[in-house]
Amino acid sequence: MITITLCMIVKNEEDTLNRCLKSVGDIVDEIIIVDTGSTDRTKEIASKWTPHIFNFTWIHDFSAARKFSFEKATMDYILWLDADDVLLADDHDKLTLLKQSMSPELDAVSMQYHCDFDDYGNVTLNVRRTRLVKRSKNYQWEGAVHEDLVIKNGNFDNSDIVVSHRKNYITSDPDRNIKIYENLLAKGHEFTSRDMLHFAMELHKHESYPKAIEFYLKFMDMDNITVEDHIYCCSKLADCYYHLMDREKELEFIFKTFECDTPRPEFCCRLGYFFLEKSQFVQAAFWYKLATNLPLPSSSWVIQNDASRTWLPHMQLGLCFYHIGKYELSYYHNKIALSYHPNDQNIISNMDLLEELIKTNNI
Repeated sequence: MITITLCMIVKNEEDTLNRCLKSVGDIVDEIIIVDTGSTDRTKEIASKWTPHIFNFTWIHDFSAARKFSFEKATMDYILWLDADDVLLADDHDKLTLLKQSMSPELDAVSMQYHCDFDDYGNVTLNVRRTRLVKRSKNYQWEGAVHEDLVIKNGNFDNSDIVVSHRKNYITSDPDRNIKIYENLLAKGHEFTSRDMLHFAMELHKHESYPKAIEFYLKFMDMDNITVEDHIYCCSKLADCYYHLMDREKELEFIFKTFECDTPRPEFCCRLGYFFLEKSQFVQAAFWYKLATNLPLPSSSWVIQNDASRTWLPHMQLGLCFYHIGKYELSYYHNKIALSYHPNDQNIISNMDLLEELIKTNNI
């Protein structure tokens, strides 16, 4: 059976660290905690789980801290997590089974990452990341922010294990990442493709849409950009132009994705909303309906916006069919939306109204 070192970098994670370690601590054989400057009880909590706690002077570079943590590992494989990540019960059991049955010929294992959730616990963003790597392969970290492992060769496996991100927004600094990137730019740092993309995303999040567009386009002009990178950037560019009220450019980047692949749910929902705003309800319903019927992507590495294939198009179909006068269809789609957002008073009110309209029409 393989052995595993859990490597983590932390700072002021007293509210989340114990939860994370409790979800995985009985599986791993060694825990390495690298603290980058906590002023709360983080190290005290960590000491209940491991003697291997190291201080690392923060140099505004997450990859450097990750590399330092990996250098302290001694087991066959390294698992990395953040303090606000957690393995739920089923995924705890899956990781236990993987450890017991995994071939030592494997060099790396990816896991799904549920990054964000709505108020009802539905996953709204799902990506895949390499989580478990053979220590002897000495895989390196890249990116000062939103860092990732550089893996270009080896034997890999895509597991169905899910790491759930349960972020503590109270202690998060919303400007931390963009400040790091701006500092790197000021120092003349040459951005990697990953830096370029994630700086654009930070600018986007901070509503600096023209500058975000500039860096998304720079990223798309770089070498070795994949089809999925291109599709993802088009989605971001479309959103930037929507906020800048340039609907023509928004449509341009939506349709560019159709040159790369069959329509994705998030772009169908964008087109649905484009027609909904123009009160063209039949056209809007066409695109929202398509979003609900599209198959799951064949590659598990595709970034999935699950809302665009679940509650969102059904809720909008309910609105479209209401305006068209097809009340039973409207009720049907509102009911599906409610299955994802139980107790949503707006949906419940819609259904009460539709029940009355259906009864009136049937008299």
